[in-house]
Formats: sequence, structure tokens, C-alpha cells
Amino acid sequence: MSEICRKCGLPKDICVCETIVKEQQKIKIFLEKRKWGREVTIVEGLDNKNMNLKELTFKLKSKLACGGTEKNGRIELQGDHREKVLEILVENGFSQDNIEVL
Repeated sequence: MSEICRKCGLPKDICVCETIVKEQQKIKIFLEKRKWGREVTIVEGLDNKNMNLKELTFKLKSKLACGGTEKNGRIELQGDHREKVLEILVENGFSQDNIEVL
């Protein structure tokens, strides 16, 4: 017998909690200028309690071939990657309607 999810009560095999969390988040992607004119792409609004931000940061960094980090519940990526980050987040199950690119 498979394990039961504590939130939705469904077996872990068909649990939809993570999908629901991804669809309900309001995400902002914007560009920030740093010292010496460096550009940093910021991804805010991700719920770090219900998902693994370190894993998502690793995926973004490897697909975009850039450096970056996860700090204070937001992801910082070196360079201007706003449109590419949007595409990758949609591929990973986030709702495009809830993602705002500034």
C-alpha cells in the first residue's frame, strides 16, 4: 500500500498538492542593475515552504548556463534571462497567467 499525502488525502502516486501550489503562485520576473552595471534577473513570489527552491535554482542555472543563487525566498540569476526564465517555469508546470515579466 502506498503512502497517503497529509494535505490532500490522496495516495502519493496521484497527489496533486504540488501542482496546485504551482498554479496558485503569483511570480514576478524582473531585471535589477547592480554595481558596475551588472544585470541580475530576479524571480520573486515563489513559495519556499511548499517547493524546493534550491532544486529549481539548479535547474534554471543549468538550462541558462549562468551563475545564480537562492536568497530570502527569491532566485537571483546573473545576466538578463527574463524571457527564458518564463519559458522554463511554464515547462515546469507553473501557470503562465500568474507570471509577470517586468
